[in-house]
Amino acid sequence: MMTLFDDDEILEAYMETYTKDIKNSEARETAKRMIKDGELSLDKIAQCVPSLSMDELRALEAEMMHMA
Repeated sequence: MMTLFDDDEILEAYMETYTKDIKNSEARETAKRMIKDGELSLDKIAQCVPSLSMDELRALEAEMMHMA
């Protein structure tokens, strides 16, 4: 299997995954702050953080409710 990919391809794939993970983490943290602030509805937050689905936002909201 390793002969199918060279080191540059493996590194590029890793960096793409790492970058996506970082962006998703940042989006989740932004959404958490907005939910905690309580000034915007989930629909409005979804417009501000389009990389997260409504299901993800609802799950974050529920997670934060349990923590409170």
